[in-house]
Amino acid sequence: MIARVSSTTANSADRRYVISLGCRDRTGIVSRISGFIAELRGSIVEAGYHADADTGWFFTRQAVQASSLDIDADEFRERFTAVAADLGPDTEWRLHDTGKPKRIVVLVSREAHCLHDLLGRAAGGELPGTIEAVIGNHKDLEPIAAAHGIGFHYVPFPADPGDRAPSFEALRELVDAHDPHAVVLARFMQVLPAPLCEHWAGRALNIHHSFLPSFVGARPYHQAYARGVKLIGATCHYVTSELDAGPIIEQDVIRVDHADAVADMVRQGRDIEKLVLSRGLRWHLEDRVLMHGRKTVVFS
Repeated sequence: MIARVSSTTANSADRRYVISLGCRDRTGIVSRISGFIAELRGSIVEAGYHADADTGWFFTRQAVQASSLDIDADEFRERFTAVAADLGPDTEWRLHDTGKPKRIVVLVSREAHCLHDLLGRAAGGELPGTIEAVIGNHKDLEPIAAAHGIGFHYVPFPADPGDRAPSFEALRELVDAHDPHAVVLARFMQVLPAPLCEHWAGRALNIHHSFLPSFVGARPYHQAYARGVKLIGATCHYVTSELDAGPIIEQDVIRVDHADAVADMVRQGRDIEKLVLSRGLRWHLEDRVLMHGRKTVVFS
């Protein structure tokens, strides 16, 4: 059994073909894409555009009503290849059929709040995808996954970082068996090695319990408390080999004051972590996040 697909994805009347594209900015990009869709008598039901003056890069996300077309997603994708080629050899693009739910694997440790939230949202039909498995480096959260009918896999990690290579290899094999569109580090508390970061590039999302780039690394609430900050936050970002420095998808903050102890910050911060992670994951699954270098454009 897997977590239930969201109602918007499952409803054929709402089925869409989503094009996410980035290319060098020039005149005629919007006309070329919209003209192609019009030739197919397609109906554009959502469109977002952004031109970055600093990089000279153009971004767009187009959602086409599937029922307005006489061709399927595979043929639409094949025909759009010519459009992308016209826009330049370094054009980056993808096309997703929302009628095919995306697969999610969640990595956890002992902190339960993010897992509870994601499983609850999936069960309530709020995520455009299915949670295929939960993998933990401790067994503490196995009952939570079991209560939702989700398979749980335990991968122990030795205390010595130098002995963890076999554990990471076992983790990779378990995750890759599901060929996921998203690998969610929901307070996994393990630093992925560089080869694994590269292997899951653009698919691995992490929730960090601070407003990055402040308080990178371990115990950020303790770091924040020691600095007497008045705002604490959380950051959902893509995982790269540089610790807590991947392209940022979503952030939020909450106000604290001098009377709050570390435990108070942790308690309040958990609420922000859940919201930020769920938003970031949804936008990723809906192809609303386009990366370019260390930055993202998010058509939220």
